[in-house]
Amino acid sequence: MATGRTFQLVVFGASGFTGQYVAEEVARAAAEDELRGSPLRWAVAGRNREKLQGVLERAATKLGKGELKSEVGIILCDVSDPSSLAEMAKQAAVVLNCVGPYRFFGEPVVKACVENGTSCVDISGEPQFLEGMYLKYNDKAAEKGAYIVGSSGFDSIPADMGVLYTRENLTGDLSKYDTYIDICWGSCIHDGTWKSAIYCLADQDNLKTLRKQIGHKPLPVVGAKLKRRGAVFYSNEFHQYSIPFMGSDASVVKRTQQYLNTHLQETPVQYAAYATVGGIGSVIKLMFAGLLFLLLVKFNFGRKLLIKYPEFFSGGYFTKDGPTEKQMEGSSFTMTFLGQGYSQGQDPQEGKPNVKICTQVKGPEAGYIATPIAMVQAAVTLLKDKSSLPKKGGVYTPGAVFSKTKLIDRLKKHSIEFSVISKPEV
Repeated sequence: MATGRTFQLVVFGASGFTGQYVAEEVARAAAEDELRGSPLRWAVAGRNREKLQGVLERAATKLGKGELKSEVGIILCDVSDPSSLAEMAKQAAVVLNCVGPYRFFGEPVVKACVENGTSCVDISGEPQFLEGMYLKYNDKAAEKGAYIVGSSGFDSIPADMGVLYTRENLTGDLSKYDTYIDICWGSCIHDGTWKSAIYCLADQDNLKTLRKQIGHKPLPVVGAKLKRRGAVFYSNEFHQYSIPFMGSDASVVKRTQQYLNTHLQETPVQYAAYATVGGIGSVIKLMFAGLLFLLLVKFNFGRKLLIKYPEFFSGGYFTKDGPTEKQMEGSSFTMTFLGQGYSQGQDPQEGKPNVKICTQVKGPEAGYIATPIAMVQAAVTLLKDKSSLPKKGGVYTPGAVFSKTKLIDRLKKHSIEFSVISKPEV
């Protein structure tokens, strides 16, 4: 990884809706380091100096400081200008890329970082982008010593690191998971996430082609096969209806398991993710909205309608303005892992799993509080846990690159909790 750079961290897209919250979180991390006597060198980057200065003023107000402008760098660059991205990358050890949708704007940043030996984290929940960057840049990143880590926000650090945490707390071999995500929606979500979902669903055929090009071998199934649940089902564990979770978690966890199985010879875990949705009334509303969404997303005019009127088609969950501070304060998430496995000495090929464990990852509002925390702590981990990272750079999932680091401990100290709810019993 690059050392001796002007800045340890650079937040690219700091004046965007999510970027401003990431900049605030970096400012908090810098204040913590300042108290320890090791100031963090960081900068904000984007197209407009005045907007970037405004972000720093807002962050200073939030932290109760007079100003940050004098101690934080400002880099002017544009995602459409490769030379400006290269200049940004040359000054940074780690770039925190907040400019999405990543399928349109992510690759130029990855390319600039890889070519200049700079590590990069992003918060993409777009499998096409994440896996495309692996196919195109993994070998070059390894050669340059750059760690490119996607999905380092709510998608998909809680899920990916939660699987590793559960494995660590089970005595025996973990075989399979059902994960249930419960999000307390006290707020709405900015429509940038809505746009990403629209383009991802419209591009499923290309994702299949991409995966054939990558050519990963199917993961071996150890023990009983994980049964997939229906499109809508009643969860006896949570006493409410659930649906498959549409985010990138399942694809990210699978890629992590492939890496750990191939490079560390760890037994792969089967994984499925679901979202709880409540009672039958919520199910009916969701079915109508989901069918309409899936119909419209297939056609160009339908996608234009969805993008133009996010609040109408999402029932108010996605808006062009995003949530208010008060709304975010009333939001949270809980991710519950129901793991099954085999006790030591038990042959997974004979009989059903005989060990169960339940763990949870809990945190504040997912999009603009938990996501910046996860992203910033991932970047800090790249800086401070270098000896625990894979020896070579490359394009990684969070679980693959951070499996031996202190990332979970860092997250615990910053309001994202990992805990064992019920210990394994035979």
